[in-house]
Formats: sequence, structure tokens, C-alpha cells
Amino acid sequence: MTVSAAAIVGAEPDLIARREGSVGVIRLNRPKAINAMTLEMSLGIDAALDQFEADPAVALVLLEGAGDRGLCAGGDIRGLYESSRAGGDLGKVFWRQEYIMNARIAKFPKPYVAFMDGLVMGGGVGLSAHGRHRVVTEKTKLAMPEVGLGFFPDVGGTWLLSRSPGEIGTYFGLTGQTMNGPDAIHAHFADAVVPSGKLAALREVLTSVRIGTTSKEIQSLIDGFTTGETSGPVAALQPRIDVWFAHDRMEDIIAALQRDGSELAQATLKTLNEKSPRGMVVALKLLRLARTSSSMEQCLVREYRAALEVFASDDFREGVRAAVIDKDRNPRWSPSRLEDVTSEIVAPYFAEIGADELKFDK
Repeated sequence: MTVSAAAIVGAEPDLIARREGSVGVIRLNRPKAINAMTLEMSLGIDAALDQFEADPAVALVLLEGAGDRGLCAGGDIRGLYESSRAGGDLGKVFWRQEYIMNARIAKFPKPYVAFMDGLVMGGGVGLSAHGRHRVVTEKTKLAMPEVGLGFFPDVGGTWLLSRSPGEIGTYFGLTGQTMNGPDAIHAHFADAVVPSGKLAALREVLTSVRIGTTSKEIQSLIDGFTTGETSGPVAALQPRIDVWFAHDRMEDIIAALQRDGSELAQATLKTLNEKSPRGMVVALKLLRLARTSSSMEQCLVREYRAALEVFASDDFREGVRAAVIDKDRNPRWSPSRLEDVTSEIVAPYFAEIGADELKFDK
């Protein structure tokens, strides 16, 4: 089976889904865009999961990205930006489809292996980090930088980040900093570091597994290729990060960093000062609510409410303009100061949305 998101005759499809041996392979195939995911690709992944789940000849699913730059750089931000500017509904449609698929991946009945080589950002995290077997490499650069776009870590990111050790998840969610492979394991976003040069050999082993192979057996196969690394440079900073980010108000996090005269604290402060004040406040509240949630679905419902509000906001359009469209890296946030982000501004991000609420199949 090949699912194509390309309309041009003769063009390579943006998504390739086919069985290779006993593996149902899903390959994101937009290498020039670092496999950024469109709505059509998301629908294609769902269709592939339908087929692979039902096919008795498929023992496991493997997610991979075409090219050598990364698995997936996120969602089609430019398309979302254009729709937001035009008053369209792409955000409403795209995120509903994506979030429901994220929840499906987390509960997929067959082993789901993700090769998280190279860049893995935003929506790419949603496709991979909810899987059962998450393989990173020495080239992995994993990030949830959405606060820099006037947004917040979505695709179930608040669930994942809130379950990282200590305040590591709060740190990554608010700063948008990049995790390498070992730090992704420390943050509970990945399971094993495999050298990128060994991925082809691992892939060959996986395609020959017998039907009925258990997740434990598949993890054992993966472990035969791992380096054994489980923490990276950010993990070493956790004692300091835990002190700075152990607060429920952005003002208190900023104050903690300001009191610390170290170079690292000041660099972290500079990073936060570049982010959307509104985005940080919303993200922090979502992260704290996620800590007391009993399921990823609860987090996704909240993320969807907040995402629709983001889609209609000037901050989102301004963040994308500065980072992706004009690339001047100089967003003009509204409000521009953290102290001006009032409870009245934040409340709509958490309000119930009636018939538009995100719902999952039982």
C-alpha cells in the first residue's frame, strides 16, 4: 500500500506507507521541508494505521523520515499561518485530526517503533514520543519550541513534559531548548540511543521479526544496537533547573533566575525574555494541570481548547511571521511584558468550547 499526499502526477508522495517483511513502514517523505506534516499526511498516517492494525501479516509499525536532516520538523506552520490570517479553519481541522491520532499512537495495539534521527520537533514529537519503542541517535535534536511562536507544547507534549523528572520538562517546555538523544531518554521522550550508522541494520532485523513478537522481545532486539547512554548535558544541570523552575507562576521563575548570578541562569533568562509572555503563562499552566491529569487524553482536550484560542491570536501570527515568514527573529508580542498578561487574557485558553470539544473513540 502506498498512501500519497501528492496531487501532481509523477511526483513522489509526501507519505509512503507499505509493508516490508513483517513491518508496516510509515515514511514521512518531504525531505526538503524536513518532513513537516500536512493535514493530508496526517490523514494518510491514520489510514496506514487502520490497514496495519487489521493486517495479520504486520507484526509492528515503523515510523521513519526521508532524507538525512530529521524525522519531522513539526506541522505545516506556514499553512496554519496563512489560514489564521485569512480567518480560515485549518487549525481547528488539523489539530483535531492530529491530536486524536497522537492518542491513537499511544494506545496502538501493535508494537510501534519510531526512528527519531536528526531533527524531531513539535508535531514530529507527537508522531514518535508516544510510541512504545523510541529510538534516538547521536544526531537527534528534539525540541518543543512552540512558546517562541506564541503557542505552547502541544500534541500531548504537556503530558510528556509533565512526566519528565523534576523540572526538566518545565525547562524544556518554556525555553524550547533542544534535547540530544541521551537527554531525550532522561526526559522520558525516548528509550534507546542507537548510532545512526546502525539504523539500517536494526531496520533489517525488525523487518524479519515473526508475527506475534512481543514488545519486550522487540525492545531486546533494539537493545542489541544501543550505546547504553541515558542522560546528556541538560540532565547534569537538573539540580539547578529544579530550583529555578519549581514555581507555578512565570514571575517566580524569572525572579529565581534573576537571583542566581551564574552565566547559565542569565543565559536561560535571556532565552525566556525572547518568548511570548502570553505563551509562557499558558504553557506553564497547561504543564501544571497536566501533572494532576490521569490520562493523555485529558491533556489533549485542554491543548485543543488552548490551540483554537492561539490560532485566533495575534501572537501566533506574529511569532510565525518573525520565525518563518520574514525571519527577522524580532517578534512584537502582545502583550510585550509578562506583568501585563492578565487572568482575563489567559482565561479563554482554558474555557470549555461546547460542540467543538475534542472527543476520542472509546
